[in-house]
Amino acid sequence: MDTYGGGWIVFQKRSDGSVDFFRKWDAYKRGFGNQLSEFWLGNDNLHCLTSLGKNELRIDFTDFDNKDSFAKYASFQVAAESNWYRLILGAFTGGPAGDSLSQHNNMTFSTQEKRQDPKKFNCAEKYKGAWWYKDCHHSNLNGRYWLGEHKSRGDGINWASGKGIFYSYKRSEMKIRPVA
Repeated sequence: MDTYGGGWIVFQKRSDGSVDFFRKWDAYKRGFGNQLSEFWLGNDNLHCLTSLGKNELRIDFTDFDNKDSFAKYASFQVAAESNWYRLILGAFTGGPAGDSLSQHNNMTFSTQEKRQDPKKFNCAEKYKGAWWYKDCHHSNLNGRYWLGEHKSRGDGINWASGKGIFYSYKRSEMKIRPVA
């Protein structure tokens, strides 16, 4: 990817709703989807890629008015499965979408049948996604593909500091690249 200087590895892409992201642990472990449309690279792959050195994270968004936005973080790492693919996130470094991921730092990954979040109920099940949930979420980029504004709280491709929890983005891409 040649965004902002190039060298990016895309590990999550949402663009048209063609792939169901409400999946179980093993699917997120291995990865799924089609790199030409929508996909998740896989948590094992993410762990391997991010354990080789420091990587920055950029998340790009497009809303249904075709307006682009982004958020950037100084570092991004995913721990091994033995540590439940824990998110290790560096500081928010900018972007007009704002910071809706720092709250999730140091959280373990949850899916519909593997609940890791500290809530009394399963956030992955309730919000129809899989994520590093904490008090459910400020972001849920693996949620349902809704067409913009929706009435169901927080279960779309949501980024609270951007369009809020009642808005699902048309497109999202999560990407990393090595930094010195």
